[in-house]
Amino acid sequence: MKQELILASSSASRQMLMRNAGLTFSAIPADINERALDEELEKNGAGPEEVALELARAKALAVSALHPEALVLGCDQTMALGTRVYHKPKTMAEAEAHLLSLSGRVHRLNSAAVLVRGEEIIWQTVSSADLSVRKLSVEFISRHLQRVGEKALSSVGAYQLEGEGIQLFTSIEGDYFTILGLPLLPLLSKLRDMDVIDG
Repeated sequence: MKQELILASSSASRQMLMRNAGLTFSAIPADINERALDEELEKNGAGPEEVALELARAKALAVSALHPEALVLGCDQTMALGTRVYHKPKTMAEAEAHLLSLSGRVHRLNSAAVLVRGEEIIWQTVSSADLSVRKLSVEFISRHLQRVGEKALSSVGAYQLEGEGIQLFTSIEGDYFTILGLPLLPLLSKLRDMDVIDG
């Protein structure tokens, strides 16, 4: 790694993806009120892709202000069903409601990545994936949530594709990295272009 890279996040899945790709980086969570910014953007009519991009920008800029010499990566992901934008369920009852609303329908995940250096945005992208959920019975959802437990509250859709959540789907259009919240292939391409990693 030819320049210090900072991931402006404490996300375990994003860190795992970056480590597995051979990137050397440090992780520093951004100190922003994500929920307040999210609500403000939605109130002003921002779509799911724009919300993801703006939140990723805000995270990267916040960390870059403290580490202006480093290349800072901000990421965020939104989940939408039509015009409805979802947020992480706070309770198991909310998780059940999420899964019921997704049953038999196709929803979209939008994953944004932004690179900032010296508080200047130098690159950004949004990658999307469409996920088709099979028809789920109330009984199945209940049993599923009992098995996965509190993990259901750690993701917006109340599922983990890398675990039992894969059983909820009939088809997925989009890459694995986008679904886990990091458009890794375009990011690696940009880092090579910038001579940050070996090309």
